[in-house]
Amino acid sequence: MLVASNVFMTVAWYGHLKHKSAPLIFAIMVSWGIAFFEYVIQVPANRWGSNTFTPYQLKILQEVITLVVFVIFAFVYFQARPQWNHFAAFTCLLGAVIFGFMPSQ
Repeated sequence: MLVASNVFMTVAWYGHLKHKSAPLIFAIMVSWGIAFFEYVIQVPANRWGSNTFTPYQLKILQEVITLVVFVIFAFVYFQARPQWNHFAAFTCLLGAVIFGFMPSQ
């Protein structure tokens, strides 16, 4: 569910960048409409996920999923390839996931 909600979020936040000639208010309204579906999916996903994960773990998962979805979206929609420094940053975030899911003492 978090992946699906992130697809809607990514389209809402970045999809309009290919249509810069459209009026800004139109881009905002369309983005809000798309974001509605993101919330319809994400709110229950977080609520149900909180039965298994801590709020910190949910947030860390959310950020990593967001980046994976965005990389795919940017590659397909904008034909933008990530550079070496983007991969280095993603590796650092992977470290955050590892630390976030380590048992606390």
